[in-house]
Amino acid sequence: MPNPLTTPPGGGQTFLNAPLAGDMANLNADVAILGIPYGVPYGMAGVAGPCSTAPTALRAQSQRFGYGRFIEHYDFDLDGPLLDGRAVRIVDCGDMAADPLDIPGNSAQATAATRQIVASGALPIMLGGDDSVPIPFFRGFEGHGPLTLVQVDAHLDFRDELDGVREGFSSPIRRASEMPWIDKVVQVGLRGVGSARPSDVQDARNNGNLLVTAAEVRQQGVEWLLGRIPTEHPYLVTIDLDGLDPAVAPGVTGPAPAGLSYEEVAGLLAGLAARGKVAGLDVVEYAPGMDVNGHTALVATRLILTLIGALCRSGQLG
Repeated sequence: MPNPLTTPPGGGQTFLNAPLAGDMANLNADVAILGIPYGVPYGMAGVAGPCSTAPTALRAQSQRFGYGRFIEHYDFDLDGPLLDGRAVRIVDCGDMAADPLDIPGNSAQATAATRQIVASGALPIMLGGDDSVPIPFFRGFEGHGPLTLVQVDAHLDFRDELDGVREGFSSPIRRASEMPWIDKVVQVGLRGVGSARPSDVQDARNNGNLLVTAAEVRQQGVEWLLGRIPTEHPYLVTIDLDGLDPAVAPGVTGPAPAGLSYEEVAGLLAGLAARGKVAGLDVVEYAPGMDVNGHTALVATRLILTLIGALCRSGQLG
């Protein structure tokens, strides 16, 4: 029977044209896609914000690489087909059912759905939504730590609250730092100005977060970055697409010049997969209405495929 936590994907297309998971309580998959197309608003305009159609747009972009199309074709970025000849079961769990009048209830639903995926043993890949939805996603990993959280983002996201809101898009890493199952935090791509004040930066450093600017990655390289990331725990990866340079990912709500390149983020994902277990991935802050010819959707889709392909080649999938 269909799971009441989710609804079929908007637009009727699944990610990679993969099968639609009917009952998440009995999930049988290696990779499970979950759309959370909302956020925690700071005002009425944020109830259905610019990222609310992102999962639909990402699924549409993924069709060209999916089942019945190019999934078995040679991918030069991976030196072979996506799944590397392995029997990897990918399913799409659809989008979270949401009530605009019940923001806390939406978050609880997102956490419950994530917990079901994690408990099944599948790799959860979450399509946001704004940068508040990683908070309930992270909560779904309770009991499966310790984890190292690796964030790609232009911004620190370490506000305790903003305008009285404690679970908005300025606070996901602060909330993550309070979760006992998240042991270490690595923040990559930082630059420019956002909601963080000097006290927030100091709080992040006092928490032991490793803060890496985009300029440092550009100057030192991805191998240097990977060498600084702890290896003792599985990785939970969160990508705010504004971590990439606006020339690479223009369709975001908070662009900042001089960001990470596609190659740097793809190299980070491949490197993490080669060095340790990856427990989950989310991709957030894609704003289709601000995109240029679907370019950001293509970049986001290719990053997801980079991780899936790298996990196949490291033996974590299939």
